[in-house]
Amino acid sequence: MGPGAAPHVRHDAVVLAGGRATRLGGVPKPTVVLDGATLLDRALAAARDAERTVVVGPDPSLPPGRDVLVAREDPPFGGPVAGLDAGLGALGAATEGGAPAWVLVLAVDVPRAAEAVPLLRAAVAGHEGTDGAYLVREDRAQWLVGLYRRAALRRALDAVAGPDGPAGLAGVPVKRLVAHLSCVEVPDRDEVSADVDTWDDLRRLTVGLHTGSHTGDHTVVAARAGAEPTTPRPPTDRWGGTR
Repeated sequence: MGPGAAPHVRHDAVVLAGGRATRLGGVPKPTVVLDGATLLDRALAAARDAERTVVVGPDPSLPPGRDVLVAREDPPFGGPVAGLDAGLGALGAATEGGAPAWVLVLAVDVPRAAEAVPLLRAAVAGHEGTDGAYLVREDRAQWLVGLYRRAALRRALDAVAGPDGPAGLAGVPVKRLVAHLSCVEVPDRDEVSADVDTWDDLRRLTVGLHTGSHTGDHTVVAARAGAEPTTPRPPTDRWGGTR
């Protein structure tokens, strides 16, 4: 590993691509093109080091040459927590032998996610025993740009689902899921987690697409077993509730 390189962390990947994209006029986010590549192309490029990758969403058009699994949350448009459950299920069914301990979780609408992955790998490698790491941009947790311990994520999903099983995950905010995890917050000083919710977002991201990223200090957040987070983070509009 060269100077400054992120440590190797074996992982699978779940790309969440099942939203309705109402603020884009219903245009499916995976098909939106930014600087010559679709958002799905960019998400898969960010997951290029994953051993297995699953795209959760409606019949994605996959680029040639990629061995990618496809899954669908139940019910369709059931939200990212239901999508994570479907993605982990697909990865589990496809895994032969020992599965990687970590799962990279990416929303499809984060075109600079590839710049986030080294930050996440460094964070989990530097904090033994953590359940995962996610970016924090402008004091807002970006839970869907994260790297999570597979076993901890599975336990959290089961705890949130309760006796209803997967049906109990539809519409659940990601904040409620992450409350069961003890994670590292990674400051996103270069806004690599910026997402495409509107056409204005797309135009803005096109301008700053190739800016660099810098690692920063990490804040450990103990949220399991009823502990209060060190620095509470307001949820995002898309996945965690109201701002």
